[in-house]
Amino acid sequence: MKTRIRIKFLSIILFGSLLTASAWAGQVVTKDVKLWAQKTLSEEKALQAQEAQNTVAVLYFQNKTGSSELDPLQKGIALMLTTDLSKVKGLQVVERVKLQALVEELAFGVSGLVEPNSAPRVGRILGSRWLIGGAILEGGKEQVAIRSDPLDVPTQKILGELKTQGRLPDLFRMEKDLLFEIIKLLKIEISPEEEEALRKPCSTNIKALMALFRGIDASDRGNYEKAAEFYEGALKGDPDICIAKDALKELEFLKDAPGGNRSRSLLRSLREGTSLSDQVTPTPETKREVRPPDGPKSRPCVNCPK
Repeated sequence: MKTRIRIKFLSIILFGSLLTASAWAGQVVTKDVKLWAQKTLSEEKALQAQEAQNTVAVLYFQNKTGSSELDPLQKGIALMLTTDLSKVKGLQVVERVKLQALVEELAFGVSGLVEPNSAPRVGRILGSRWLIGGAILEGGKEQVAIRSDPLDVPTQKILGELKTQGRLPDLFRMEKDLLFEIIKLLKIEISPEEEEALRKPCSTNIKALMALFRGIDASDRGNYEKAAEFYEGALKGDPDICIAKDALKELEFLKDAPGGNRSRSLLRSLREGTSLSDQVTPTPETKREVRPPDGPKSRPCVNCPK
């Protein structure tokens, strides 16, 4: 019995160290991540230009189809691209949760959607050279189109307009189309082994993918029980789907963390804290009313502000 307790305790310590170490990129926006975003934003004017030659951040894609059913793709496409780009040795990728925390502090809301004229500012704060973003568009009969317009942050120059389209069940293929075009546009060389690994899809099951994307959004909104349900649904549809197992383990760890009564409310307290958005004077393009939640990250970024 004592041995089992010791093993469980050691596993909790190990997993906890992963959550706090730079090598771990979880999907929960914890209080520490929020504090990082608040501190970074409050010191924005003091930030100096950084040499971030190989750093990239992926913004959420805006759903412009008029169909709310496709809203999960906004974070979903970004999640898949972030996951894949983090496997490229020539790139350092900003963690998704850092981007999420920052855009919330910038008063863009939990949806995390960044207006095009504010994108350069977000890139500068993150210390990223490149920003990958875009939109989801109507692509014809029963098809969707995905457009991406990578931005070079220092020059504020659009590097190109990439586009792919297909039926929704072909989302995994469309994401790969964008991925390799982005790598080519950024002039990043990859080995045959890297290319082979990158061609492995997150999942070919669109229902599993949509459940995963909804789980990510539910987690961002602080609805962790619902997020766990979505992750479980994604794994039921595809046991090998990317991210879902680790995201579910993260929620389970945070829920079962030691601390008596305090541990039972740990997940609820993760998103607590006062925003500094109203203490920082926003630039004209980002000054807006804070919106309430609407509607139903990867190798660490070594060059991002700490």
